[in-house]
Amino acid sequence: MKPWQRRTVGYAFILAVVILVFAVFYQRGMAVFEGESKTFLRSLQIVVETFTTTGYGSDSPWHTPVMNGFVIFMDLTGVILLITALPVLAIPLLEELLETTVPESAPDGFADHVIICTYTSRAEALIDELDSWDVPYLILEPDREQAIALSEEGYHVVNADPETATGLTAANLADARALVADVSDEVDASIVLAAGEVAEDVPIISVLEQPDSRPYHRLAGADEVLSPRPLLGESLAAKVTTSLDTDLGDAIEIGEDFEIVELPLQRGSPLVGTTLAESGLREQTGVNVLGVWFDGEFQTPPDPEAPLTNGTVLLVSGHERDINELRELTLADVRTFGYGETIVVGYGEVGQTITESLADAGVPYTVVDTVDMEGVDHVGDATDPETLRAAGVEDARSVILALPDDTTTEFATLVIRDQSPDTEIVARVEESRSIQKMYRAGADYVLALATVSGRMIASAILEDEAVLSLEAQIQVVRTPALGLVGQRLGEARVRSETGCTVVGIERDGAVLTDVGSNARIEEGDELVIAGTDDGIAAFNEQFG
Repeated sequence: MKPWQRRTVGYAFILAVVILVFAVFYQRGMAVFEGESKTFLRSLQIVVETFTTTGYGSDSPWHTPVMNGFVIFMDLTGVILLITALPVLAIPLLEELLETTVPESAPDGFADHVIICTYTSRAEALIDELDSWDVPYLILEPDREQAIALSEEGYHVVNADPETATGLTAANLADARALVADVSDEVDASIVLAAGEVAEDVPIISVLEQPDSRPYHRLAGADEVLSPRPLLGESLAAKVTTSLDTDLGDAIEIGEDFEIVELPLQRGSPLVGTTLAESGLREQTGVNVLGVWFDGEFQTPPDPEAPLTNGTVLLVSGHERDINELRELTLADVRTFGYGETIVVGYGEVGQTITESLADAGVPYTVVDTVDMEGVDHVGDATDPETLRAAGVEDARSVILALPDDTTTEFATLVIRDQSPDTEIVARVEESRSIQKMYRAGADYVLALATVSGRMIASAILEDEAVLSLEAQIQVVRTPALGLVGQRLGEARVRSETGCTVVGIERDGAVLTDVGSNARIEEGDELVIAGTDDGIAAFNEQFG
């Protein structure tokens, strides 16, 4: 029973007692003071008429002061009870009638869906991934207010507890494509255990915060146990190490000696201050510019007259030798750096993965954290200029921010940029919506944990599709395109219609990378395409 319903029952009981008491006193008063004998039923009628303000009938007027005073008191009591009935009965009932309802179970026949427990910023990224492949989803959200808000925003949501067999049954787990548990390590394990009671053949994916919890989640029954934070750390470290050696790090291999890679422009690069048209990248290096990130916004095809600035990220494809030539142009002038050329701020799981990658690449580094622990060189707040100066930020080549709070990361970026205008800033954020603010604050490269998590989970779910890129800011996928069979790429206008670029065609076990506008799609071909989540969704809708 809801609180307002309990209040209603209590109010009704009190009201009944008051009416009965007044009826008894009225009957007695009329006999003693007015000399009139009234039945109890007639007295009860008078009291009800008084309380409901419908009149008094033949009993008025009263002749004695006592009865007139009693009636006045009865009138006031009725008004008070009527006023108090509004907040106790009428208003809650009206709110109940007007309140937005939220489903407490999956729609009839809803199947082959992904159940997401529960809504977080990481879930938002996963939903974008699933939408791009037209895969249905259902958010299992125990908080009713949150569930209502999500439903009003257009999400598919069920208000139920994912840690119970009842809640998972309400989401139709038995007919689901997969279950994703991404709340906390302890809650995720509880969800996995509950899922085992409902359906044993549905894949269960658990997302870890601490890698040490992996065996417990396996023991609970999880089919896939994912750790996106180490992958995020490795990717951030790669943005530093690839500028110091010949390894392209997280380049995506499409075919033999043909790759796709993101190359951020470092401060001091000769390309900064030019435009794509002026730079002549195609003529100089032979690479194809698939798109460009300007302050966190992806453009494809990019405006050839748009200026290239610090923080611009080029998405290019080409042979390794050509990409290496372009990479040299994206780097700053060579400077001599000693110990601490890279400062890692934050020594959690992501920060520790970053330092391991830097150590493997032979890159010297200094660690800053607020907690004094083994591996930390400087203890202090990253938003404090004194802490940063003590760590050597003024002479540092790069700073990698691995802080778990986006607001702190944004402020730390502003402080670092003020202290050392030429230092490269590579940063992680929790939520994708923080990326643009980070670029405005002065970061050179930003990657969101939500993006990595979403792609990692989607890759585990989409068994029939190849998600080639987990940590890049764009998707690179391999997919059939039945809607393009028999057409030339130029005729289909894939790039202008969807914002995606076809970078390769897999045919008869080989990958064709010399893909021009005259390339014709044959039956059985699989295309390698690059684009944003929205672009991939548009491509699948139009040509998939």
